[in-house]
Amino acid sequence: MENRNGIMIDLRLGQATGRAEREQGLELLRAVRGARRITVAGDKGFDTAEFVAGCRALNVTPHVAQNERRRGGSALDPRTTGWPGYALSQRVRKRVEEIFGWIKTVGNFRRTRYRGVERTTFAAYLVGAAYNLLRIAKLCPGGRIEPPAICTLPRSTLN
Repeated sequence: MENRNGIMIDLRLGQATGRAEREQGLELLRAVRGARRITVAGDKGFDTAEFVAGCRALNVTPHVAQNERRRGGSALDPRTTGWPGYALSQRVRKRVEEIFGWIKTVGNFRRTRYRGVERTTFAAYLVGAAYNLLRIAKLCPGGRIEPPAICTLPRSTLN
């Protein structure tokens, strides 16, 4: 999700295992990484030593929610959690949950209607595109997307 406007950038689906969400998250980060350091937010399920180390190896700062109740405590260190940007990421992170809520309720994707990862991924991309179109329309002034201005040429130039 893009933080400023709440647009869904990409999504991945995979077989449901205990680590699938974290593995897919690292795959997404490998696809988007660049020269600049970026941040990634996540819930308590992402607060594992493996995910945090994977993020740091990709030059990504993990702004995941701390899981203090986990054996061994949180995998995040005070260098990350002490910055004001960490607190901001935790507030903005709730927008991702709004996207998932919309996909499950309005997009009727609580349970998939298809078998197989490929068909389900295709259906998820369609639902994600519909969400983005509605989100972009809400961001436009007046709440609707205006078509581009049509250029009308004088008849003499058409001949």
